[in-house]
Amino acid sequence: MGGVSFDGGSPPPSYPGKLTPYVLLTVLAGAAGGLIFGYDLGISGGVTSMAPFLEKFFPDVYERQQSITSTNQYCKFNSPTLQLFTSSLYLAALFASLAAGEVTKKFGRRISMMMAGFIFLFGAALNAGAVHLSMLILGRILLGIGIGFANQSVPLYLSEMSPYNYRGRFNICFQLMITIGILCANLINFGTAKISGGWGWRLSLGLAGVPAVIILIASFFLSDTPNSMVQRGREIEAKALLKRIRGVDDVDAEFNDMLAAKNEADLCYRPQLAMSILIPFFQQFTGINVIMFYAPVLFQSLGFGSDASLISSVITGVVNMFATGVSIYGSDRWGRRSLFLEGGVQMFIFQSLIAGLIGWRFGVSGNVTDIPFWFAAVVVVCICVYVMGFAWSWGPLGWLYPSEIFPLEVRSAAQSVTVAVNMAFTFIVGQCFLTMLCSMKYGLFIFFAFFVAVMTLFCYFFMPETKNIPIEEMTQVWRSHWFWKRFMNEPNDPVNKAIAMSKLRDRV
Repeated sequence: MGGVSFDGGSPPPSYPGKLTPYVLLTVLAGAAGGLIFGYDLGISGGVTSMAPFLEKFFPDVYERQQSITSTNQYCKFNSPTLQLFTSSLYLAALFASLAAGEVTKKFGRRISMMMAGFIFLFGAALNAGAVHLSMLILGRILLGIGIGFANQSVPLYLSEMSPYNYRGRFNICFQLMITIGILCANLINFGTAKISGGWGWRLSLGLAGVPAVIILIASFFLSDTPNSMVQRGREIEAKALLKRIRGVDDVDAEFNDMLAAKNEADLCYRPQLAMSILIPFFQQFTGINVIMFYAPVLFQSLGFGSDASLISSVITGVVNMFATGVSIYGSDRWGRRSLFLEGGVQMFIFQSLIAGLIGWRFGVSGNVTDIPFWFAAVVVVCICVYVMGFAWSWGPLGWLYPSEIFPLEVRSAAQSVTVAVNMAFTFIVGQCFLTMLCSMKYGLFIFFAFFVAVMTLFCYFFMPETKNIPIEEMTQVWRSHWFWKRFMNEPNDPVNKAIAMSKLRDRV
């Protein structure tokens, strides 16, 4: 129901070219932009579970944490200011991504990536030296601006630089870098939490400067994409670069499609716009960021000790990283749609199990004094299998799919919409999670499982397959879909006019 074929059942067009060392190195360097997002996702939850950090900036939470173990486990960390520390970054990223769209369009993808590294570096320095909560929040806002620029530009960069038949696996390198950043952050938190003197949290926050320096240096050596050059009127340079990255001289077909895509601003974008809004919305309402940036706090709220909670976070980080490799392998072989569907079913089953286990053990009161080892192990296993499902479906494909479906002329603006929606709902979930956990108890996991079920049904009925379709030919995917074609096959559509004129010339 969600498949695609081109008019007359013909296969999608293909371009000559090969996988060159140049494009491989360029894509891997560009994907490093995901490190800053991943590091922040992993570091914030660990830092907010460190007693010296809480005592300095969130004394009310610290005092509640030091209370007797029989206190309500659901409400142990409930604090609007603690949530603001975590979620303020994503509100800043929301507005930054909208500004980044214009920068990326006018100055190229590389400049936006450079700005991301530079601003994120300043935010990391400010957080490491924070002496007051306002200083901490300001640093988070700068980190958010950096993430907004990176998440807007890096997926576009990877989709445009990659050969069409490698686009899935190369774009997913962005998500792989996010998972590596999360894992590194979890390991760093585990080490810095043991530093005597109570300053380990400063090291955790300050080391965010390392991935910032990596993307900043990499962006100085990267070329821009041929698509971006065409968009800015630099056709001669774009064609020369296209020959270099494809490793062949015969690039006329792909280059001509880029030129044609530049003039598709008058097309109907309702199907693509729906996807660019709903995919990031659903991605956040899987509940994954609850697991990732609140993992140590979540595990402590479930009665795990401090060390045990950080170790559990490291375990989920390792699972997340390696499971992303499944998507790298399968996105261009099995297709995006099949991974979305399988991952959705898997997440629904295990999120429901997590809700059942927590509800059975903690009930509605949340008062519990003893967590048996077997129960802790089963919860961690269920969370890991849930994370696996996300890591090879909605995690990487939530960034890949929106970045590849829009024509060149509006691609940068459309990616800004995707990132803005993503950050808006990341902010909402981050700001509300601890309060929702306190009020909804284990029902919070049922809440997220409901959305997983809805989005899986959405994918089944409304998501066309995009694997192995050249990025500048993607409009035809929507024309062939059983539902979306009604919005694309309009008589005044410029592409339809061109097709009609071509058929008329053939008859003559």
